[in-house]
Amino acid sequence: MRRGWGSRWQQAEQPPADDAAAWFAGRLPDGWFTEAPTVTVDREEILVVGTLPPLTGEFADEAEQAAAESGRISRFREQTREERIEIARQAEHRYRRKVAWGARLGGTEELFTTLSVPVMTRLRQPERQVLDTLVAAGVARSRSEALAWAVRLVGQHADTWLTDLRDAMSRVDDLRAQGPDLA
Repeated sequence: MRRGWGSRWQQAEQPPADDAAAWFAGRLPDGWFTEAPTVTVDREEILVVGTLPPLTGEFADEAEQAAAESGRISRFREQTREERIEIARQAEHRYRRKVAWGARLGGTEELFTTLSVPVMTRLRQPERQVLDTLVAAGVARSRSEALAWAVRLVGQHADTWLTDLRDAMSRVDDLRAQGPDLA
């Protein structure tokens, strides 16, 4: 296993999944989604989230519409279960990562059976006190849940910066792969 600062530092024993979005676009049945699904890949999991066709009909309020959207997503989940399992089995063999699914409709997005992966970290007292404050205030039930909450919050508020950082890391990986021109 190669170790270093590159974004692929721990992927030595995993095949690359750069083509996963294209593979899923070609493999998914026509009509499941209104557009190509969003395919997100990390070291452990591939998450496939597609947009379902819009609902027809009128709803009294936003709560009714959200309930209808959730119901439609639930129906999609049940009706496509066997096919999704088979597609996931093939993708897991190809990419050596678990596959999770999700669907969005209107303002509702639901993910189906995603992984929750433990992450080891060392925190000094000031950081532990932040977590303990979140637990004491009832924001989280444990330090682990408080840390997950904090990471989600940072992800929501730093999305543009994180996207720029990922793009920059990808460009560095591309340059490393090209190597210097020694001709």
